[in-house]
Amino acid sequence: MDTAQSTEERMTERRTSLQLCAGAGGLALGLEWAGFDPVLLVEKRPVACESLRLNRPGWDVREMDLLDFDPVEHQQSYDVDLLAAGLPRVQASATVHRRRGSQLELELIEATILLMHGVQPRAVLIENVPDLVTKDAFAPIRAFIDRELEHLGYRYKWSVVNAADYGVPQDRKQGLLVAFKESVIDAFTEPPRKLDPPTTVGALLEESMASRGWSGASAWAAQANRIAPTLVGGSWERGGADLGPTGTKAAWARMGVDGGTVADDVPGADFEWRPAEGRRGMVPLTVEQAALLQGFPPDWQFAGRKTARYRQVAHASPPPVGEAVGRAVRRALDAC
Repeated sequence: MDTAQSTEERMTERRTSLQLCAGAGGLALGLEWAGFDPVLLVEKRPVACESLRLNRPGWDVREMDLLDFDPVEHQQSYDVDLLAAGLPRVQASATVHRRRGSQLELELIEATILLMHGVQPRAVLIENVPDLVTKDAFAPIRAFIDRELEHLGYRYKWSVVNAADYGVPQDRKQGLLVAFKESVIDAFTEPPRKLDPPTTVGALLEESMASRGWSGASAWAAQANRIAPTLVGGSWERGGADLGPTGTKAAWARMGVDGGTVADDVPGADFEWRPAEGRRGMVPLTVEQAALLQGFPPDWQFAGRKTARYRQVAHASPPPVGEAVGRAVRRALDAC
């Protein structure tokens, strides 16, 4: 520990990060709030790269596949404080039967771990689905990670968190891997949950629902008195924008929300909310409202057409979770 600086002085210092599969910036934004500035962000989707540049023109965003990233060609990534990756979601049912699909996602996890040989970050944060942490189907990839991290001198913890425990009005579980060089892990404690429950969907979105004069916004908000189900982005390759599979749509319907589409705008003054009549009487959400439910600030922009914008929102890691975990990582790094 550096005794020449006080804890307060160390906490005010900015830390560096390398962001892999950065998407539209949910994890990167949360980590920025926690004191980590990215030296480089790697993302293969052009529209997501455009979103990152819209919001943070000063960030060094590289449009490239993670599998093509070589630290030798990007030496600013060497020895960063944190390597953070919000990797594409794996699916247990697909890992055995298909070469592509989740096999590709598993390859990205392996590639991220192998990059540590060159980057040598002080800490690592990988975010994915809870099944990666808990399911037997992923035991082989967990064993691979264990071998590589032990070889590199890192110690680690797996955990499952729910975004609702960190102020996000959404039931959204995430699997996390946090690793540190050597004994730093002993100073790491999982981020404390917020004591107050998250706001409800209705309370969060009432103002925006009423912004074009809809007089029924208060009545809708009063019965949308729970947190949202998990927002689901769906496939980038097919389909339009909707809020998720059948069960998710049913949960939205109980709040009078049409989960089968995403709206171009909030209801106008002449909108009649009659949820008993089915979808035509329900109110759909906009991309901007979905982003609020993910914990993005209102001024965060998403590039592209509506479906692409919604995909970016729904596939993102909620920024408040990134901030909470990032602060926990900071505390461990600052203590050693």
